[in-house]
Amino acid sequence: MTNRAFPRHAESVVAVEAPPEQLFELLDDHSRLSAHMTRRSWMMGGGRMVTATDERHGREVGSHIVISGRVFGVRLALDEVVVERERARRKVWETVGDPRLLVIGSYRMGFEIDADGPRSRLRVFIEYALPQHGVSRLLGRLLGSWYARWCTRRMTADAVRMFGPRSTRAEWHGASVFGG
Repeated sequence: MTNRAFPRHAESVVAVEAPPEQLFELLDDHSRLSAHMTRRSWMMGGGRMVTATDERHGREVGSHIVISGRVFGVRLALDEVVVERERARRKVWETVGDPRLLVIGSYRMGFEIDADGPRSRLRVFIEYALPQHGVSRLLGRLLGSWYARWCTRRMTADAVRMFGPRSTRAEWHGASVFGG
């Protein structure tokens, strides 16, 4: 773990019609987890991102995940490292270096899975800082919390969709600022 402060937070929580082991297997594949960024959409400004992993495929502590592409015509790139991984329960990763992003800066993101009978309770969260400089800092102040909510919602919605219509949104927690 690093000593960086991530003063902003957003999370989404859903019930998924799958046991924790099966849900974890799906989410442990970072290309599936970040699928919402790989599809062209209005949220991605008509662009898309590409995910690449090291030889450990983002499935071990210390493994790197590199995401790059264009959003609204602007080239973005970031490097993430897995910092926690407890099979069938929890995975956390965070940016390393200086990510090149539009509305959020460095972040720590992850998911937690709790058994709930034959299904699972999934919580996806992001803790983040605003970009440090220029237009991105202004965009972050305007759109950062909205983007963070969208991102966690997309990840939980994709998990629900993968396991069928009986999965539901249990609750949702919006972005909030803690001390910043």
